[in-house]
Amino acid sequence: MRLLIAEDDALLRAGLELLLQGEGFEIAGSADNADDLLAAFEPGTADGAVLDVRMPPSFTNEGLRAALELRSRVPDFPVLVLSSYVEDRYAARLLASGAQGVGYLLKERVGKVGDFVDGLRRVLAGGTVMDPEVIAQLFSRRSTRDPVRSLTPREFEVLGLVAEGLGNAAIAKAISVSETAVSKHIGNIFAKLGLAPSDSGHRRVLATLAYLRS
Repeated sequence: MRLLIAEDDALLRAGLELLLQGEGFEIAGSADNADDLLAAFEPGTADGAVLDVRMPPSFTNEGLRAALELRSRVPDFPVLVLSSYVEDRYAARLLASGAQGVGYLLKERVGKVGDFVDGLRRVLAGGTVMDPEVIAQLFSRRSTRDPVRSLTPREFEVLGLVAEGLGNAAIAKAISVSETAVSKHIGNIFAKLGLAPSDSGHRRVLATLAYLRS
């Protein structure tokens, strides 16, 4: 898999390159700012991108805008955005571009190599990966009329793991229950969020969006 990297911190950028190459990825391009990365990008030359949210010149949302631009050029182009802070408004904007192949992780996750690489692989495979701290902050700001509030604590826990991109087997292992129990919880979640069976191919994505936008 060929990756683009946009990160203004030279040490972190070099570390990411070495880490990803060691995991079998090819670095298709690397830059310290979003503009240079976008200028060098050609559809078909990369399979995904890892971008910092804040980069020169304003250190606000350059990485986010670059991620959105990449996805406008190539629909559903996988992007994993890294941030030093929980900036949920950026996560919501990224998800609004489509919930397939998107990720938002805190930079501290880069230090947990297994978690970071696993999350990146899921994003490249078309999954959605959100940092638990981002999810927790979004939950704390929910509206009182939000249907997510009707979920039980266990259902909310399961939905959080769905939002992190885990499948039923991984969720069952994480909370020490059977896969059958997980399936029942997810069925209840879909019902409470008003997601009809006709949306079965997309309900996990729609549930994640409901969770993150609430």
